[in-house]
Order: sequence, then C-alpha cells, then structure tokens
Amino acid sequence: MIEVEWWDYESPEELAEAVAGDVGFIIDSAVEARSASLVALPGSADEAPLLAKLSAQAVPWKRVTIIPTDDLIVAVDDERSKIRSIAKSFLPKGARVFPVVSGAAEDYRLAGAAADARLQDLPWPPDLVWLGMGQDGDTAGLFAGNDLLAAMDAPKARRAIGVMPENGDGMGRVSLTRAAILSARALLITVIGQEKRDLLEGAIADGHSSKLPIGRVLAEAEQPIDIHWCA
Repeated sequence: MIEVEWWDYESPEELAEAVAGDVGFIIDSAVEARSASLVALPGSADEAPLLAKLSAQAVPWKRVTIIPTDDLIVAVDDERSKIRSIAKSFLPKGARVFPVVSGAAEDYRLAGAAADARLQDLPWPPDLVWLGMGQDGDTAGLFAGNDLLAAMDAPKARRAIGVMPENGDGMGRVSLTRAAILSARALLITVIGQEKRDLLEGAIADGHSSKLPIGRVLAEAEQPIDIHWCA
C-alpha cells in the first residue's frame, strides 16, 4: 500500500514557500548527519519558480550536490537543457550542479549508459528525489513507450538510462531509473491544477496496473510520499 500525504495550498506562491522550507529542512538534516547532501531536482519550466524560491533558503549550499531527475540529450548550454536551468538558480549559491548529459549524442542508449557511469561516482542514495508530473502522467523524463519497461525493470545498481519518448518530438532523454528514484531517502511530488491531481490520484489508486509512468514508479515505493498541490 502506497503511503501518501497530500498537502493543499491556496496558491502557487504558498506551495512554493512550503516546498522550499521542506526541501531546505531535508538538506539541513542531511548535512548535519553526513556533512553533505545529494538531491535530484526537476528542471522543467513548471518548477522554475519553485527552484528560485528554494535557492533563497539559507542552507549550506556548498555542501550540496544537485542532479536533475532527467535531462534532454543536448549540450549543457542549450536553452532546452534542464541542468542549465538548475544551474542558474544554484551555482551562484555555491552548490555543486552535476550534469548527467555531457552533450548532444546520436545514440540515446549510449548517452544513458554514460550518464549511469557518471552517477556511479556520487555517494548514493539521494537524500531527496523531487518529482513533477506532465499531462500524460509522465515523470522524471519517463513517458509511455518502448523504453518505459527498461526504466522500470533496470537493476538496482543502474542509476540512469536513455529513453526515447513516443511523444513525437524525437528528443532522446536521460532519466533516473525507477530503482534510482525509489532509493531516495525522501520522495516529494509537486503538481498544480485539478486535472493533474485527478490523474495522479488515479495513477496511485491503480498501482502496478497503472498505464501511467508515475503510477508504475510509485507502485514500488516503500517510503512515505509527500505530494504538494494547489489548484
């Protein structure tokens, strides 16, 4: 049974304030316990205001390593790069921002293997994996399609995988595997809008039988999950 707690807010601003405080607390606690913190953050446009709010928190950023939950296989200075967006908020604070993609590549599977090798050098597990969710129930770059099963069933030691979503944009991605996501000490999800809430509630209820990537991911979760939502 998935253990979920919903946190409801009156506005996106109130949600951002609460999430920033919660993530800041997780980082502070990790640094106090282990002298360092590793967190995986989303980097889409939807989360940009939340990341800006988080970056204003008075936490020991110089002891924090940040990875993206997923990224497009593009150059790190490409405007579409999620690590570029994350770096804008956190590099000025002194955080270590760790790319999983080193540049454009023709073979997305090889890009995924290279990303996995890079992540093997980091102390694991992450203190936090923060997930968003798209209109199709996608999360962390995992979309319905031929590569979803590989991401779901990857061995526990595998941290990243290359995927090619069947959504028509032809853009390969590197994503964390389900095992990597669920290895986190804490899981947090942010969603905005009633339509997305309904979609997520349905995916959670369906569990292993869910056709949505986020439902398939969360069905295996053993830790409690905080979901922050506003209309």
